Parts: sequence; C-alpha cells; structure tokens
Amino acid sequence: MKIGVVVFPGSNCDEDMVHVLRDRLRINTIKLWHKDHDLQGCDVIVLPGGFSYGDYLRSGAIARFSPIMKEVIDFANKGGYVIGVCNGFQILCESGLLPGALLHNNNHRFICRNVHIRTENDNTLLTSGVRTGRVMKIPIAHGEGKYFADEATLKSLNDNGQVLFRYCDENGDTTPESNPNGAIENIAGICNTGKNVFGMMPHPERAASGIVGNQDGLLILEALASMVIPNVHQFTK
Repeated sequence: MKIGVVVFPGSNCDEDMVHVLRDRLRINTIKLWHKDHDLQGCDVIVLPGGFSYGDYLRSGAIARFSPIMKEVIDFANKGGYVIGVCNGFQILCESGLLPGALLHNNNHRFICRNVHIRTENDNTLLTSGVRTGRVMKIPIAHGEGKYFADEATLKSLNDNGQVLFRYCDENGDTTPESNPNGAIENIAGICNTGKNVFGMMPHPERAASGIVGNQDGLLILEALASMVIPNVHQFTK
C-alpha cells in the first residue's frame, strides 16, 4: 500500500503526517506537490493541516483549485480513499467532497489545545480501530473549525452514519462546555455517503508518540497500516 500526502503552500503538518505514517507505522508514504497532476499510484490520499494559501478568502477556498485537486476529486469520485485533517477537512468541504462548511470558531480566536472526542461510528476505514463510544484525547489547532450544516444535511449525516467523531468531555458526554469551537451537534469529523472520504478537525498525527505523552492518535491512523484495498489500481489510472 502507498499513501500520498499533498503539500500546499502553507501546509505545516505534512512532515508530521509523513513521519507517523512512514516512520511509526511503516507505510510506504510519499509527498505530492500541489501543482502536480499525478497521484503516483497512491492508494490513499491525505490532505494535511496548515494554512494553505495563507487562508486567504476563507480556509481551503484557494487550495480547492490547486492543480492536483482535479486528480484528488476524480480519485475520490471513483471510490479512492481520501483523508483530510484540519485544513484538509476544510479543503474537502470547499471541494464538495464532503457536505457542510467550517466556520470561524465562536470566540473568533485561534484555539490550540487538547480536546476529547468520542467515536460515533466504527464501521469505516478511518474508525475501524476505535470502537463506537471510545473517548480519545486529540489536539486541535484551528481558527475556523466550527462545523456547520443545514438541517437536512445533518439529518442525512446522522441517518447514514456519516458522523465519525463528536467533541466530548473525558467521560464521553457531549456537553456545550466540551465543544471548543461551537460546532453544530459537537461534530468533529464526518465522512461522505460512500465512506471513502473522511474529514476531521483534530490532529491524530500530533498524538502519535510517547515523547509527546499521548498516542491516542495512533488508534485512528493504525487502521491504515492494516487496511486491504481491493483492485487498488482502478482508482489511479
């Protein structure tokens, strides 16, 4: 298996993601430059965190038009696996690969701290290693992380099991106090209807080493190390 991490101008978590996937989990991992048009046979594409294009206009709005995104969108629409973390999540929403939008945090400030999230659905690639109801401590680092969707979209997300994570307290309760940014229904991560495109605001790659005192993020990313993708080359022709 081969994973590609896309690097945009302003990405700042690409090295962290590559390190965890390549050095901790021993997955063949490469970087893909945003101006390229070749996914190089990758089986999974990751859009990392950061401030692509300086977050001008709004987060992810310009990166959505990077040359490589045409290939990423085609790849996803054919069933290829795509994961977006933080700014990557914003880019996926701007691209229409995920529903909803990420708005300014309620306090209109950048928030960088550990939060707790609860797994809502373990029947997806990204959550297969974390049972439903599992509480994890994962860092966030964003100014526009407030997930929003209209009533019809929320109903569809809940009915189809597309909500992956919700912000909660250490006991797993989804209280207003445990919601760091005002996200609707405490939503911290979702997937598409095909369950092959995933987005989350917390950074699992920043909680994947004993040296930082937290390895809860590995529970999420380890699923990639053991995944088996059928007919892998069908997505990258």
